[in-house]
Amino acid sequence: MREYLLVLFCTAAVTYLLTGPVRKFAIAAGAMPPVRARDVHREPTPRLGGIAMFGGLCAGILVASQLDNLSKVFSQGTDIRALLSGAGIMWLLGVLDDKWGVDALVKLGGQMIAAGVMVWQGVTVITLPVPGVGPVAVSPTQGMVISVVLVVVMVNAVNFIDGLDGLAGGMVCIAAIAFFLYSYRLWYGYTISDAAPAVLFSVLLIGMCLGFLAHNMHPARIFMGDSGSMMLGLMLAVAAISITGRVDPDLITSELGSQTATVHALVPIYIPLLLPLTVIALPLADLLLAVVRRTWAGQSPFAADKRHLHHRLLQVGHSHSRAVLIMYFWAALIAFGTVAFSVTNTGRTVVLTLAGLCLVGLVVLLTPRFRPRAPRAVQAFVPPRYRRRPVTRTAPAPAAESTGSTEDTEDTELTAESAGRTSSEPMAELSAEDKRLLGGVPKGSSAVTGRGHGNGRGRWER
Repeated sequence: MREYLLVLFCTAAVTYLLTGPVRKFAIAAGAMPPVRARDVHREPTPRLGGIAMFGGLCAGILVASQLDNLSKVFSQGTDIRALLSGAGIMWLLGVLDDKWGVDALVKLGGQMIAAGVMVWQGVTVITLPVPGVGPVAVSPTQGMVISVVLVVVMVNAVNFIDGLDGLAGGMVCIAAIAFFLYSYRLWYGYTISDAAPAVLFSVLLIGMCLGFLAHNMHPARIFMGDSGSMMLGLMLAVAAISITGRVDPDLITSELGSQTATVHALVPIYIPLLLPLTVIALPLADLLLAVVRRTWAGQSPFAADKRHLHHRLLQVGHSHSRAVLIMYFWAALIAFGTVAFSVTNTGRTVVLTLAGLCLVGLVVLLTPRFRPRAPRAVQAFVPPRYRRRPVTRTAPAPAAESTGSTEDTEDTELTAESAGRTSSEPMAELSAEDKRLLGGVPKGSSAVTGRGHGNGRGRWER
């Protein structure tokens, strides 16, 4: 465990230290596209954060190769070399897209090439564990197709949720932690050496995300861009492929002593790719909904819009930070719930706990306007946010662009209503002749420039 912590720390430190210079480079290189209609941020923000993340990945792999136990992963297989090849291609494709923009079909082709390079170097599904049957071997062609599809789906799923500050990096970090716990248990708990590459990949992912999140949390100073999001999705897919189909259930049966206990222990991988899909359940659901929504509307599945899950949270009334935390909560609930069900022997306890947490999440999700107000008698003793705001009688300034806070909107509407009511009362006391004379008086800039209209025009001209 100490070696893994050292790799995680080095990866996070290098990513964190490189992000600042990369931000300056992105600004100098002009990798700051203007704010689009579907964007949530208001000011142009530099991209190319994937450059720093790729540097952290290389540093972490270099440190792991010099450690006694982790160096065996490099000599026992080609997974590390395949990861660097695929991640390098995906990273280069993302850099080109962040700077100049790449067509959606060209990007899809590049993703398939990166996946094909990894499959050619040995990162592919060999067998699929089926409950009651055991490992079912797949042909090389079938394994290649399954592996390429998994890579493309995960890459685009992570890319689709990269819409709020810190959202994609945080959700991938949560998924990587859940995957690390599961794969680490398989390696050290059941001495399955085939799970060792997945453990290392998960640690590298956690370090890359933690190092970059320090610069990417709201308000973000830099975005990871496609160079970062696509690389994270590819690494998550590689970790899943490297463990799926390579774990022999007979090894765990010999440790547990019964087939029933083995089935329970291998729940996340007995159904093909269940664990990798659960750790990115929200991004995958967002991807599927986006494809169905755009296809149903007669648009391209790759056409961008502002109707993703995080956009809908903002429309409901959640703030930027609260929307990100809600997505974190549900991602952690699904991922860690699956891992916990595979560890404990009391599935009922896990189900009841998950049900209670789901209820809490639904309450938070459906009450964006909830903010308790203290009674007037105790308002002097509570923080200002819990006090009732006095209603002003002056007309409000022009409303700024909505930031997702429904409370400010409510107060503004109440003030405007009160101001309109008070301003209309004096007008009711005027006669028709007075109202006609007042209507001829210039207003706004016309009164200053001398370009008034009506009966009093000559008197106002200079």
